[in-house]
Amino acid sequence: MEVLQNLLHQTAFANGTVDWRSYVMILVAFVFLYLAIKKGYEPLLLVPIAFGMLLVNIYPQIMEPGGLLEYFFKLDEWSILPSLIFLGVGAMTDFGPLIANPKSFLLGAAAQFGIFAAYLMAIVMGFNGMAAAAISIIGGADGPTSIFLAGKLGQKELMGPIAVAAYSYMSLVPIIQPPIMKLFTTKEERMIKMDQLRPVSKVERILFPIIVTTVVCLILPSTAPLVGMLMLGNLFKESGVVGQLTETASNALMYIVVILLGTSVGAKTSGENFIDFDTLKIVALGLIAFAVGTAAGVLFGKLMCKLSKGKINPLIGSAGVSAVPMAARVSQKVGAEADPTNFLLMHAMGPNVAGVIGTAVAAGVFMAIFGV
Repeated sequence: MEVLQNLLHQTAFANGTVDWRSYVMILVAFVFLYLAIKKGYEPLLLVPIAFGMLLVNIYPQIMEPGGLLEYFFKLDEWSILPSLIFLGVGAMTDFGPLIANPKSFLLGAAAQFGIFAAYLMAIVMGFNGMAAAAISIIGGADGPTSIFLAGKLGQKELMGPIAVAAYSYMSLVPIIQPPIMKLFTTKEERMIKMDQLRPVSKVERILFPIIVTTVVCLILPSTAPLVGMLMLGNLFKESGVVGQLTETASNALMYIVVILLGTSVGAKTSGENFIDFDTLKIVALGLIAFAVGTAAGVLFGKLMCKLSKGKINPLIGSAGVSAVPMAARVSQKVGAEADPTNFLLMHAMGPNVAGVIGTAVAAGVFMAIFGV
């Protein structure tokens, strides 16, 4: 009987570690797993996040000092995992469309408007300056940058909700963006076919990461961990002389980091800490920021369409958020719905990769503002 009592008292039902808030988060984890596995929404992100969420709400000690995922999360706090994610992204990214059409930088910059709009709204809603800055980066739909900035600004307690919101919106790009894109464009605009991009030379591809790193990091040195790793990974790819490093950064290392980062981020969503009014405000602000960023990109695309006399499809402006390559694929999908023969993917990749750089720069601006 004593053995049976000990076993009973060890269960999550008897030891008081699981309450109604934990059950709510367990249900949310199930929904995320369904979206990832059944619907295919960014499964590489959602599966580890959802499972980390499930684990911590069944066994909270897994995130307490000495717990397995607490050690993983330290790598997030120290900005190691976000920087390594950028290394892998750089090794997988083709900056050719951006080099071929430098105007894409403007569309990537326009989509960052959502970040600064969310920053002001967060201030109005009662968050302090640093917390508002960390929350606002969600508008870039860039999970690693959100984690990086929250850590640099000392917003450890908000890192879980911020990261989950950012990764969730990255995964839900195909649902959130199309209605906004269609709202601000006409069918005629969505049907615009763009001229084929010019070929980009190998020299240009090699010089691009070197020049971007030099210029951006001289102006905003605090962006070096993100921009530097992004461009280092791309230099691995484009130099053509370190194939082993490119393969490792874009595959084995990338997937290891995704596992560690995803599960540790999910494990910051215990019901006790996650379900409160501030979290709801963060989720709402993130959605507003993402929607405003998408709308700003499309509207700036419309302006460029007018100035170019109909040579630029406004849909590619929505790809200015840094959810690579999902946002570019959504631009392609919405354009193809208007005209099945329209091919916008490569054109949208320009603003998309510009958005990655733009979000990192926005993070650097906030760090400079607060003297970090």
